[in-house]
Amino acid sequence: MNLNIDMLQQKSADIAHSRKMLDKYGSMPRDKFLADETVVSAAKYQLLIGIEAAQNICNHLAARVAKRAPVSYGDCYKILNEEGLIDKGLAGRMAKMAKFQNLLVYNYGNIDIITGGDLDEFFD
Repeated sequence: MNLNIDMLQQKSADIAHSRKMLDKYGSMPRDKFLADETVVSAAKYQLLIGIEAAQNICNHLAARVAKRAPVSYGDCYKILNEEGLIDKGLAGRMAKMAKFQNLLVYNYGNIDIITGGDLDEFFD
């Protein structure tokens, strides 16, 4: 098994930075957050960065440890669960985040940030 430690560390740092920024946005009063389109856009971007970094880590581990190629973004986390690298609950949450990333990228107009509308399937 030949892991790319530099890539794993960089992607982990990307996740940590995105989380730090999202925590900052999350501490804002809801009405102030929703009223500022720039902040809402920045939060969406940080979600994309964090989710993409996690996906990169997942794909790398699936290929190097499990010697398997996922058939979908969500499948990657299933593979890591089957290999005993992450538990089933985390695998399910990360698969939902992979779907959410696709919503952010391809269906951004359908995201109702005020009511949460179509987001229920992504967040428990």
